[in-house]
Formats: sequence, structure tokens, C-alpha cells
Amino acid sequence: MAGHSKWHNIQHRKGRQDAKKGKIFTKVTKEIMLAARDGGGEPDMNPRLRAAIDAAKAANLPKDRIETAIKKGTGELAAEQIEESVYEGYGPGGVAMLVEVATDNKNRAVAEIRHTLSKNGGSMGESGCVAWMFDYKGVLSFDKETCTEEQIMEAGLDAGVEDILDDGQVWLVRCSPEDFAQVREAYNQAGIEFTEASLTMVPKTTVEVDAETGRRLLKLYDALDDLDDVQNIHANFELPEELLQELETQ
Repeated sequence: MAGHSKWHNIQHRKGRQDAKKGKIFTKVTKEIMLAARDGGGEPDMNPRLRAAIDAAKAANLPKDRIETAIKKGTGELAAEQIEESVYEGYGPGGVAMLVEVATDNKNRAVAEIRHTLSKNGGSMGESGCVAWMFDYKGVLSFDKETCTEEQIMEAGLDAGVEDILDDGQVWLVRCSPEDFAQVREAYNQAGIEFTEASLTMVPKTTVEVDAETGRRLLKLYDALDDLDDVQNIHANFELPEELLQELETQ
């Protein structure tokens, strides 16, 4: 799965979304509100909220806006009504795609996603058509220059780590959503710093695509990511090494 996760790591390292800071602020604010609404306003008791706050801090969302978003989520402050939905479909090459949405207008959101998929060589699918291809997991990334696989295993195994994957410049650790909070805490207690930690959908298997299809998929991904209602996009494609190298130099 190297070509799949390496692409995400390239995005993370380059800070590709810095140019869309307003959009990023909107995304992380919505996620904080939704997490607080569903699991309460205490980060220590709500793993999703804690991950959302970390993402907001990484995006440099001001502290007062984080606190306001939490209060809106818990109902302490008035807020617009936002609904969560997941839409399923296919991209070029038959790649499976899950699009997570947080919106105040579901009709608008689904119309924009359908149009974007169709315009970029994809199609909307029925509910359940691709969701079975993904697992909901806690995922943490560690820079190889700061720790060894043995250190990661020793610190996290008893906390609930399921897999440790070698992904080029980073180690990827996976765990169940239920164990996510204690796995994070285990690494904090051990003084092992992770570069990213999130609750996300992970493909069970990936589809290798050629460079041309990969470019079309990246174009579709960016078009979906630009939609105001889209929070996250998950797909099961694996990019070829030549395209990964091309992205590295951009």
C-alpha cells in the first residue's frame, strides 16, 4: 500500500492546503463542532474531538475559535444545523471512493458531488457499494528519523496497536477506534512524538493504477476537496512510483 499512503504523506509534508487556509479553517471548525456534538466537549473523554483539536492546531486555527467551535457543538452557543453524510462512488479506473460531507444543505452537497464525479471520469454509486472495502481505524504516523520500529512496538503493543507498517520515510501505526485514545497516550507517555494522528477510513486492499489514471484521480480528488461541504475523501488507489517522484519534485 506504499503508493497509497506515500501520496498522503507527500501532501502532509508539503502542506498542500496552506494555500486554502480559509477552507481548512472551515473544515477543522466543522469537525470540532461535530465531534463535540456527538461525544461531548471534553477532549480527554472524546477521542474524535481530541484528534479534531490537534488537526485544528496543526492548521493554526486560533485558540478562541477552537473553544467557540466546541461550545457550538455542545449547544452552549447557537450554531447552524450541520448534518454528516457519506457518499459512495467510483473514480477513473474503477477506484472506490468515499466522500464525507458536513453540510447545512444535503441536496446541494449531493448534486455538487455527483456533478464533480461525472465531470472527472467518475460516477456516484448506491449506498453500500464500496463502504465494505474500508475499515475505520486509528492511524498514527512517526518520522523514521526520530524512532525505530522496535521503540514504536514496545511503547504501543500493550495499548492496542494492531499493525506497524514501513512506509518509506515514516512508520504507520494502526489501531481500533476504541483503542485510539490509549494508543496516543501510550506514545505521549513514552516521549515518542507522532507527526499525525487521526481516525480515518483505511482501504482493506488497494488498486494499482498507471500514471495517466493516477493524474486523473488526483484531479478528481482536488476537485472534490475544493467543494465547501466536503470534509474528507477516502479512496483505494495506489499511485505508481514515477508519479510519486513527480509529485515529490513539484
